[in-house]
Amino acid sequence: MSRIKLNLRQAVPDKLQIGRQIVTAMTNNPNFATPHPPLTDVAASLATLDEAYKAHQIAKTDARTKANVADDAEIQFDSNMRKLAAYVESIADKDETVIASAGMQTKASRTSPSTLPAPEALSTASGDHEGESNLTWRKVDNSRSYIIQISPDPPSADSWGHAETVTGSSKTIQNLTSGKKYWFRVAAIGSLGQSGWSEPATRVAP
Repeated sequence: MSRIKLNLRQAVPDKLQIGRQIVTAMTNNPNFATPHPPLTDVAASLATLDEAYKAHQIAKTDARTKANVADDAEIQFDSNMRKLAAYVESIADKDETVIASAGMQTKASRTSPSTLPAPEALSTASGDHEGESNLTWRKVDNSRSYIIQISPDPPSADSWGHAETVTGSSKTIQNLTSGKKYWFRVAAIGSLGQSGWSEPATRVAP
């Protein structure tokens, strides 16, 4: 049995065209004496869709026009505010009190960081092979590399030892003893020196 291809994913104008074509072809067609649903219902749904689609197109055009008007108004307002700010600055001559009297705020002074923050979100996961642990952490801005330290369980002030130095924010630690619990921590290195240590993370080596 042949199956009918309606292609209902096409655009609405194309749907309307094919719908009208079908209604016309089936009207008074002796092959289809009692269409279900009735052709009057199909024709009514065609008319409803046609009206709704036209209204939607008008609304979209109107919305685009209003959006353009709003954009132009915002551009004009921003331009006037920048000119007004320049005028106030020329009068105030960096006097914040005078600027405040105009209802305006001054920009906060930019300050350069003096130290690197410690890496955050250090986490561990079992590696793909026995004796491996995958470490990941959040990248620290202005860092050039990271130092990874490792400690057996339980960690103490003197138990930490150097594991790796890497440039990325992840590393697979290898050659761990399977079934043994380890602790890890990371510090960032950059032009501002070394950051503090991250919160430690722990993992039993697979």
